[in-house]
Amino acid sequence: MVVIDSRRVVRGRGAVSNPTGRYEKRQLTPFDDGWGDDIDDPEAAGENGAVGEPMRLPTTVIPEKTRRAITRNDSPDLSFDRSLNPYKGCEHGCVYCFARPTHAYVGLSPGLDFETKIFSKPDAPDRLREELTKKSYHCAPITLGANTDPYQPVERELKISRRLLEVLREFRHPVSIITKSALVQRDVDILADMARDNLAQVFVSTTTLEKSLARIMEPRAATPDKRLETIEVLNEAGVPTHVMTAPMIPHVNDHEMERILEAAYARGARRAGYVLVRLPHELKDLIEEWLERHFPDRKDHVLNTIRQTRGGELYESTWGVRMTGTGPYAQTIAARFNAACRRFGFNLERTELDTTKFRPPEEKGAQMALFR
Repeated sequence: MVVIDSRRVVRGRGAVSNPTGRYEKRQLTPFDDGWGDDIDDPEAAGENGAVGEPMRLPTTVIPEKTRRAITRNDSPDLSFDRSLNPYKGCEHGCVYCFARPTHAYVGLSPGLDFETKIFSKPDAPDRLREELTKKSYHCAPITLGANTDPYQPVERELKISRRLLEVLREFRHPVSIITKSALVQRDVDILADMARDNLAQVFVSTTTLEKSLARIMEPRAATPDKRLETIEVLNEAGVPTHVMTAPMIPHVNDHEMERILEAAYARGARRAGYVLVRLPHELKDLIEEWLERHFPDRKDHVLNTIRQTRGGELYESTWGVRMTGTGPYAQTIAARFNAACRRFGFNLERTELDTTKFRPPEEKGAQMALFR
């Protein structure tokens, strides 16, 4: 694992450091031996040897065998009980991503490792086909990208998400997609075909309309303009595409909630949701470093407000409140969201995806076909 001094600027990445995962017996911590005082000095050489340049970390994609494609959950906070996640880790670099701590399970850091060491599942479409073919399978809407983004940069080349959609279309299986990427527009042909039978919808997570803030919050995700464009393009193609203002971070992007909703509605979104920032496990330290780097003047204010919504801590895992928090600030955010939805016309109707059209393809030579 690469140990990164939190004072060093890493170009194009979200996390400031690379802390050891919580399951490791040996904890590695940067140590200042007196030679690092000029680490951000413009005369100091960067990692690549060029004077004055920030450090650069390449992205490594690691293919892994997939035992099961469908992940199940029983969380009452979620509207779905199954999901597909073609990647572990995410190059978008959102420092607040609740999936970051999962990298600790494989001995890697939830910090920079999470966004530079991506695990891909190239055989996930084959496993999905096997699972959907089982006689015991019961159809219910499936979510593509519940954990990490299914349309992060590596998808351009690997096309695992597209292959998963091809399987779902073949089986006429309903799917919801959650993404921050404009790359989902590439698959509009599949999605439009499925949407005609009420089998597909997309949620575009939009955290800010300010390009400079987006670069800090989500350095390798699509720009705000491209996300709004995605909402418009997919809706015009007949694919119901909605907006998630998630997450809302106190005193960082929360002031934009109404503007985001208004802009998304103008592009055709008719459903909306929000999530208050969640900081499980290593995320607490990661966001403190991030705030110190980018917003030192309001760091304490942000953290104290988060604590007010989490019973005095930076995270509360209790079902029913972990997504929205408690206390006056959380109540204010909820009231603002509900008022904006009423004003713009969001969430007036909720159309469920159709599960009745699910049809596993027949095996070639199946005897039952003779009796039709």
